[in-house]
Amino acid sequence: MIVPVRGDDTGLLERLRVLRTAEQVPLVGDDRWPQAQWDAVRAVAATTATPPGAAWATLTSGSSGAPRIVLRTAESWAASFAAVARLLDAGPDDAVLLPAPPSASLTLFSLAHALDGGPRPLLDPADRADATCLHGTPQALRSVLDAGPLPRLRAALVGGSHLDDALRTRAEEAGIRVAAYYGAAELSFVAVDEGDGLRAFPGAELTVRDGELWVRSPFVALGYAGSDGPLRRDGEWATVGDRAELVDGRLRLLGRADDAILSASATIVPEEVEAVIRSVPGVRDVVVFGLPQPRVGALVAAFVELDGPPPVGLRTAVAAQLAPAHRPRQWFAGELPRTAGGKPARAEAVRRAVAGEVDRLVL
Repeated sequence: MIVPVRGDDTGLLERLRVLRTAEQVPLVGDDRWPQAQWDAVRAVAATTATPPGAAWATLTSGSSGAPRIVLRTAESWAASFAAVARLLDAGPDDAVLLPAPPSASLTLFSLAHALDGGPRPLLDPADRADATCLHGTPQALRSVLDAGPLPRLRAALVGGSHLDDALRTRAEEAGIRVAAYYGAAELSFVAVDEGDGLRAFPGAELTVRDGELWVRSPFVALGYAGSDGPLRRDGEWATVGDRAELVDGRLRLLGRADDAILSASATIVPEEVEAVIRSVPGVRDVVVFGLPQPRVGALVAAFVELDGPPPVGLRTAVAAQLAPAHRPRQWFAGELPRTAGGKPARAEAVRRAVAGEVDRLVL
């Protein structure tokens, strides 16, 4: 039985322990949800017959649209606890700072790890000084660094979105060893980058078929509650539709196939353009998308979040690294909307730009 739980419940960890001991399936919600969303989640929980072995219900981030409820076994997370403990160099005597709310799958993973002997979770920002490690998004790591030094913090496990090299360097200069990973709510951990590129996460096997990434691992979820989603299976292998390349054992992500921008005769991968724009000093983060345009299909557009005024020569710096069809033709600036876990909310970012709710940059 799926049991919705409020993320602000007093004694959340103990509440989760009680539910799991009773073999119920916790689903931690976001305290900021409107009542209608809580009602919808409770309705799904009440009408979904949980499959055998289901132990946890998590939410996809909703970065590209409405979130889904993902069901998984206890073993699908427990199988990665040892590898995560090594990456964080952390055990039960350590404390892991969890900036994202418990409704985020990466935070709920760490709560499940704590119930199985992992580091003590710190959900209250007031307890940050006790943290010896961190599990969160790049935005969370940046916020921690911006807030000032944490003398005990020595390691960070960072996922959810792209970690740029400048942020990794900044953390390492502060004495924090960083492991960045790629994963998905449906697949859990897929690949990890300890400083020399993304490689298969311990216990996972990767292959690319017709440009699409497939994973074989014990971490894959059971499926969805009350809806369908991008998770597909072929025997022991699974995919959520991410496009990728494998070169010398290193994984290069190219985004979802349905995110590609078709402009005239060119196919543009937003993640490739975003990587170039993020490399320009002064750019904090970016979402690249296509604006519909008659005859050519779409024009490339970029919604940038800046550290200050627009960097001088931004357009020139980008043009020097991108083919003409891949260069953004329209630029928008503002604070990127984010999911509860801190990932850029792509669908909402595009909506705001198209609706004229953010400033247009003239470069």
